[in-house]
Amino acid sequence: MKKYLSLVKFSHTIFAMPFAMIGLFWGFMVLDVKGETLAQPFWQILLLVVICMVTARNAAMAFNRYADRDIDTLNIRTQVREIPAGKVSPRSALTFVIINSGLFIIATWFINDLCFYLSPIALLVVLGYSITKRFTALCHFVLGLGLSLAPVGAFLAVTGRFDWEPVILGIGVLTWVSGFDIIYALQDESFDKENSLYSIPAWLGGQKALVLSTFLHAVTAGMIVLFGVLISGGWLYWLGASIFVILLTYQHLIVKPNDLSKVNLAFFTTNGVASMVFGLLVIGEWIWMMMG
Repeated sequence: MKKYLSLVKFSHTIFAMPFAMIGLFWGFMVLDVKGETLAQPFWQILLLVVICMVTARNAAMAFNRYADRDIDTLNIRTQVREIPAGKVSPRSALTFVIINSGLFIIATWFINDLCFYLSPIALLVVLGYSITKRFTALCHFVLGLGLSLAPVGAFLAVTGRFDWEPVILGIGVLTWVSGFDIIYALQDESFDKENSLYSIPAWLGGQKALVLSTFLHAVTAGMIVLFGVLISGGWLYWLGASIFVILLTYQHLIVKPNDLSKVNLAFFTTNGVASMVFGLLVIGEWIWMMMG
């Protein structure tokens, strides 16, 4: 179990999970304001959404490790990963992908028809990311698109319909993830060029890649602000949004094209804290309103 949790970097679930919970709770707030009732008990929808988030991400990460096993063997930075290191066999990793994909689809079937019908498309996006670096530098945006489905999908799970607010938040997630994945990809700029792999740093170079990442995170900040305006966010929302934007800015201050020593701090710690704090404050505000 420890090997598989390491294979999929289970701790990184904190990136998208808070946004899924925001989408879920916002869906509940929308129904409550309109006087509509939930099709299922709230705890049941919550559990099913968490299962979907975990299984979809498990499938995506395991497939990424399976698809990239030969590349990871060549790259000194990634040779310690579970498949190149011989800790998990390629066949076991692929089996893990199939099991989690099946569990994801089953979970959506228990949510509602719309989520079930859209589940293959969601899987196609999150699994498809792993092969995009072989033919397009836009691979970072495919990863961002996969995680952007979190707030939209969770909202659909509660309401069974689309709305603009979770889509706006989803765009924010797309640009946020794309931006910090570009920063992370700076580590492999030379390797990608030497092995005919595609990435923004390999295409534009480190300096221009950081400029693009900064622009994407500026868009993220704009989407966070727009979402807050649309939902009439209170002071806890704006506190969370401010902390999120400050941490976005911080990661751009500590990563330089000629100094990548703090990439992991920017990628893992800063973004993980930003996501968790923002999610907790936004959801906390809504719980406080419901209790009042």
